[in-house]
Amino acid sequence: MKALYVAKYILAKCTNDGHPISNLQLQKILYYIQYEFLTKYDEPLFEDDFEAWKFGPVIPSIYYKYCAGGSLKIISNDNADEDFNDLYLNQKYVIDEIVEKQRIKYPWNLVNEVHKKNKAWDKVFSQGAGSGKIIQQKDIKENGF
Repeated sequence: MKALYVAKYILAKCTNDGHPISNLQLQKILYYIQYEFLTKYDEPLFEDDFEAWKFGPVIPSIYYKYCAGGSLKIISNDNADEDFNDLYLNQKYVIDEIVEKQRIKYPWNLVNEVHKKNKAWDKVFSQGAGSGKIIQQKDIKENGF
């Protein structure tokens, strides 16, 4: 599955629930979701890789798709009729649980959570030397948070 499909599901859910999120929040929520699937089910939910950017793990294609609004909340009306049948009910349950918990956090608190010393992002980013490098799924699983 592509991360964009999951991102569209998240944005549709947040918009429909009246709690839209920013691109920064979306990136961190995607990271939490991938971490959860890697640790709980021993497999990724989506195939896209995260890169180590200054403000944490980022999936570049998702970032660039939604970056036009800067730090504004993303209102997603383009997926209103989508039923997201490619996601199983148990996957939606896990995603929904994470989204509902994380979307209420201040965006910079989410950044701080993934910036912890000796965790996956920190090890790859390495004070900027690893900026743009891929954070391997095994590292997310073993040292995500």
